[in-house]
Amino acid sequence: MRIVPALILTLVLAAGCSDGPRSGAAAQPARGPNGFPTPDRPVASVVTDTFSSGPDRDAADESGQLIRGLEIRPGMAVADIGAGSGYHTLRLSPAVGPTGVVYAEDIVEHYVSGLRREAERRGLKNVRIIVGEPDDPKLPAGSVDRAILVHMYHEIENPYALLWNLAPALKAGGRVGVIDVDRPTQNHGVSPALLECEFEAVGYRMVDFRRLQGGVGYLAVFEPPAPAARPKPEDIQVCEAPTP
Repeated sequence: MRIVPALILTLVLAAGCSDGPRSGAAAQPARGPNGFPTPDRPVASVVTDTFSSGPDRDAADESGQLIRGLEIRPGMAVADIGAGSGYHTLRLSPAVGPTGVVYAEDIVEHYVSGLRREAERRGLKNVRIIVGEPDDPKLPAGSVDRAILVHMYHEIENPYALLWNLAPALKAGGRVGVIDVDRPTQNHGVSPALLECEFEAVGYRMVDFRRLQGGVGYLAVFEPPAPAARPKPEDIQVCEAPTP
């Protein structure tokens, strides 16, 4: 296993990022039938398709901070991974405009079915609904400029497999943004150090990290691996979660 460093990420990226894999390799991790390691940490249960009430998040300008932090512009293709009831999908649609597209992906079909009806009611013609799998978002190859995972990363059963299968969907220059809160995964959050370690294990590199205003957590931004730099599933080393 790779040991997550006792690193406190600051608002200044240079103080919190590393260029190579974590040290501390140990015993071979448990692996699923597809060859990916299983995470060495609890996986939070999915309790709802809505993180919190819209007014709270609107007051914090969560979507605005996300759009600015990821430099989302008209004409872009954005994938909302774990879209749920579509809080961000419905706000990203006007941000990318009629020449852009928002892929609203979730593994629970009735969540995105409700989102489809709401998008149709609002006349949002640039929203595309995708029913993915727990370890694969099923996005078209080379189709996405930005992917977001908002308040749901801690619920992913196998983050290594999902991130590995997400990488081919990202265009050159694409970015992945994660919004979460700094607390143990079983308490519906993930520490920034553990998040960075798990992304790095699949070949991603953190390029930005910032605390969000309004108490909605942090935004971490990652650059995906080049095809040649993406490790084989059997070569991925699992990250050890920090002890409470």
